[in-house]
Amino acid sequence: MNELLTPSQAEVTEKNRLRSHVQQIVHNIENGFPDELGQDDEPFNAFDYLQDALDFEYVVNGKKEYLGARVLVAFGGPNIWINTRNKTVEGYWWGDKCILPYDDDAMGLDDALSELFNC
Repeated sequence: MNELLTPSQAEVTEKNRLRSHVQQIVHNIENGFPDELGQDDEPFNAFDYLQDALDFEYVVNGKKEYLGARVLVAFGGPNIWINTRNKTVEGYWWGDKCILPYDDDAMGLDDALSELFNC
């Protein structure tokens, strides 16, 4: 039998889901995917990850030099962006938001985005 949640319980549950999703993306950026294979049975890398991205927004300076990017990795509930310029993962769901930093880009996401921008 399913219990009905009060509005405040449902809100907490949705906030926890958003935070959990953002935390998982931070974990993937910081640790990569060491046990997964990408194209051609090579280790899964940032280019493989970016194939599933929904959108890119590049941040450039006045000389049109790459400074970073925002990558949309989830859309429609929740919306989640990876921001390589300020090293954060930003999640939004209705009025809630969760923004968490990442320290290490073990996946090489920023390098891959820079390479795509400059090709």
